[in-house]
Amino acid sequence: MKILRFFIIILVSSYLISCSKNNTKVSEINEKSLDLQVLEAYKEGKESLELGDVLYAAKKFNEAEILYPQSEWAPRSALMAAYSYYLQDYYIDAEAELLRFLKIYPKSKNQDYANYLLAITYFEQIVDEKKDLQSIINAKKYFEIVINNYPSTNYALDSEFKLDLINDILASKEMYVGRYYFERKKWIAAINRFKKIIDDYDTTIYVEEALHRLVEVHYTIGLEDEAQKYAQVLGYNYESSQWYENSYSVFNKKYKKKREGKKKQFFLKKVKSLFDQDE
Repeated sequence: MKILRFFIIILVSSYLISCSKNNTKVSEINEKSLDLQVLEAYKEGKESLELGDVLYAAKKFNEAEILYPQSEWAPRSALMAAYSYYLQDYYIDAEAELLRFLKIYPKSKNQDYANYLLAITYFEQIVDEKKDLQSIINAKKYFEIVINNYPSTNYALDSEFKLDLINDILASKEMYVGRYYFERKKWIAAINRFKKIIDDYDTTIYVEEALHRLVEVHYTIGLEDEAQKYAQVLGYNYESSQWYENSYSVFNKKYKKKREGKKKQFFLKKVKSLFDQDE
């Protein structure tokens, strides 16, 4: 009886070991097959992208990511899907893919590029600063992320250039609104808009005009000391500016007429000299 029981144990053990080996082999085969499927899907997506079929390319890249989400190909595939959408100006789809990438793959070595591409996606949607404010704000946000977090990359260099353009757009919007309030004699609202340009967009071309407008509005409402303060700042930083001349003429009404008189007199002298040459 004991001998029979012993043989049964040996048979069962042999069977279990055999099953374990088979399962390992099946697992290895499946894993190799999965890697192959991922590579094939990625390759097909790349080929489709090169041929210009971006939607099918994005589909294949997504398929490669889903097949093996733990592999090194997953984040690369997700980023390529986003890039495919971006190439065809499917900005909403590209934005969704990139936001998902940043969330799911925070440790990816391509985080710098993902942030940059997302910023570009928003930037290229800007058509009118009065209508596309959210795109402007989002583009600025992600360009600043690239500049602050990845300063030594080429993406940071281009982001700085694009950020300057965005600041010009935002300053232009503030100036437009400020002028609107000034024309309607809404002095406080106008002052706030012009001050915002000086505080937030002091590297833009609109800062000179903003200083002049602050001179103009404060002088108009009788706050001459404040007007002079802004005129001094304008003169100190932009003495040769046309806006400084405009501010000077606010305090000295005769200055503008005198300057125009000099120009007229100079013009007459030039004309006379030409006639003199003919004699």
